[in-house]
Amino acid sequence: MRVATLKAGPHHEGPRATTISPHVMMHSFNPFPMVRADLRRNQLLVWVTVLLVAISVATGIAVISQERALRQGSARAADDFDVLVGAPGSATQLVLTSVYLRAQAIPLLDGDILAQASTAAGVKYAAPIAFGDNWAGYPIIGTIADFASRGGTLPPIQGRLFRQRGEAVVGAGVKLALGATFSPAHGRHHEPDDEAEHADAAHSELHYTVVGRLPARHTIWDSAILVPVEDVWQVHGLSSGHDATDVARIGPPWNSKQLPGVPAIAIKPVSIAAAYGLRGQFRTPRSLALFPAEVLNDLYLTLGNVRDLMSLLVITTQVLVVAAVLMALLVGFLARRRQFAVLRAMGASRLYVFSVVWIEVLLLIVGGAAIGALLGWGSSIALSSWMQTQIGFEMPVRLGAAEAVLVGGLVLAGAVIGTLPAWLVFRRPIAEGLVAG
Repeated sequence: MRVATLKAGPHHEGPRATTISPHVMMHSFNPFPMVRADLRRNQLLVWVTVLLVAISVATGIAVISQERALRQGSARAADDFDVLVGAPGSATQLVLTSVYLRAQAIPLLDGDILAQASTAAGVKYAAPIAFGDNWAGYPIIGTIADFASRGGTLPPIQGRLFRQRGEAVVGAGVKLALGATFSPAHGRHHEPDDEAEHADAAHSELHYTVVGRLPARHTIWDSAILVPVEDVWQVHGLSSGHDATDVARIGPPWNSKQLPGVPAIAIKPVSIAAAYGLRGQFRTPRSLALFPAEVLNDLYLTLGNVRDLMSLLVITTQVLVVAAVLMALLVGFLARRRQFAVLRAMGASRLYVFSVVWIEVLLLIVGGAAIGALLGWGSSIALSSWMQTQIGFEMPVRLGAAEAVLVGGLVLAGAVIGTLPAWLVFRRPIAEGLVAG
């Protein structure tokens, strides 16, 4: 059912008949029927506004959540390395190569330092980290059984730890079943070339049997294969670290005169005080000792600067979006000033008209913010899944207070900017609106 309303005729000769919903007449105290009708009638303006707000919010949430996920994921990956010892050089390179298994050539640490670390006071274990081989792209790491179990701190493993030469323990992500046998390939990746043919021939004579599978750690080490370090040394033509009469032995105690160089040593201290003491003890002209968290903190400072820059860009984008939305709404509401004047002429109060306009603006902002939050969360999860395959550790995506502040701030800004077009409509005289062309 439609009823007649006033509308200015041509040449402003007077009112003529048009139509308006009877809900305005029946429910002038309730703005929501009018809001619903306006939103249906102006769908282009609605969707443009909602999409602008949604894109702005999604971008902000993706930046904030990804930065947090990277921090948490990288910190978790370093939890297994209390004190890291390597040859003098770049601390960042040592951490990236040893903790995150990034393929880089680093200088070797003299073998006698491994013997010293294994017998130093306050050491629970000192594990060599020797790499250079792989199976089907999975890195093979030579170490000791104590490191494989992280000093007995891991949950029970499937199977058992290696106890003798030729046995292997695989990470949760390695596609090898218990009891499977395999031979290593030379190099950090499964990409043999002409120079590696001789080495691969030697590697093919060595066979490992999988005796255990470690629980998931959600780090790059889930894709690692851990074997006795003596096998890694032997296949590369190095001494085993033990007397010639004890070639079957694995792990400490070592013979310092028979120990070859190692890329890194992961030390597990018995206490926090011992950790600081060991770091100082092995900071010498021959060795570099550090807490991986120290290096990560430096990286986080750089990352924090990038985050601040990205946050500034996000805020700038949101300001531009808010300005664009405000302009679009002003143009839209000015084009409808005759409609609001007719409402006033039919008896609608100024407060009613103000409420209609303000609620419409707020609903558009809230709707865009809600869609943007979902898009930002979904895109952040997808991006984290992709990045995990590239960097090797899990990046947990969780929405936190920063994202809530972002969305809440935009909604509050929408509530504020909504008052401007609403106030302009509120103050416009009825006669001026009726004669508007």
